[in-house]
Amino acid sequence: MYFVGAGPGDPELVTRKGWRLIAAADLVLYAGSLVPAELVAQARPGARVVDSSPLTLEQTHALLVETVRAGGLAVRLHTGDPALYGAVREQMELLEREGIDCEVVPGVTAAFAAAAAARRSLTVPGATQTLVVARLEGRTPVPERESLRELARHGSAMAVYLSAGDPGLVQEELLAGGYPPDTLTVVAHRVGWPDGRAVETRLGELAKTAREMGLSRQAVFLILPGQEASGARSRLYDAGFGHGFRPARAQEEGDGGA
Repeated sequence: MYFVGAGPGDPELVTRKGWRLIAAADLVLYAGSLVPAELVAQARPGARVVDSSPLTLEQTHALLVETVRAGGLAVRLHTGDPALYGAVREQMELLEREGIDCEVVPGVTAAFAAAAAARRSLTVPGATQTLVVARLEGRTPVPERESLRELARHGSAMAVYLSAGDPGLVQEELLAGGYPPDTLTVVAHRVGWPDGRAVETRLGELAKTAREMGLSRQAVFLILPGQEASGARSRLYDAGFGHGFRPARAQEEGDGGA
């Protein structure tokens, strides 16, 4: 039994291990509204391919158990990476009760695909070295200490998931938490899909940009402070920074020295 990260929508953004398992599986269980058809089309002839969108946790669990008990290989495809905003934990608990072992194959999450599409780095030397992954409170509650407003006080880079339904509130909470209105922001919709978009804006214009894009779901917002840091470079490749594979080189005249 394998949980496989299906990535953000591009079938090529799946690990080779994930591809191999899909092709070998007796059951491929996937979310039809989120996982690309090209990916599940790699299932072998005769494999059972089931869209989990209309099913409950108990129903998906029954399918997995039935396949494994019959000696088959079951693959549960999860959008992006299974560890983030998925139902992997409760599925694993049910499998454990049945004495069924499982393995997780990681995938590319939407925030990383969005940063790649926008050609932006989530961390900037001397500006921010931390990425916060968060979401707006909705039908599913969020602990008060993890509200967007509280997390924004750190001033670090942030990836906001599952919040496209109310971009106005996202903008309000992040500004109230201390981000400047001119903070670079990426509004990414269905990154990895043929119609995917990654649009740069400013935090003060986040809601307006999201409305103009017609978003209501399948979007991630990247809040990227420090992107304008002039001359920001990693020390790893600086000639004066030594490490186990390269000794430090003293600066010489004409090489940035005095």
